[in-house]
Amino acid sequence: MSTVQECIVANHMGMEVFAVSVITDLGIREEENVITHEEVLEAANAAEPKLAHLFTELIKAL
Repeated sequence: MSTVQECIVANHMGMEVFAVSVITDLGIREEENVITHEEVLEAANAAEPKLAHLFTELIKAL
């Protein structure tokens, strides 16, 4: 939730940063805007293989 703020602080400290955020709750719906915990977990689980691959390749490149 604070990726941007953390990157700004790290930048001011002279740190190089690679930041990733996974949006698990867009909050956009036609009906009442209630997102369940299960829906958030479903979105996070769907993103997991992509993030694992991304970080694996990033670490290889370092």
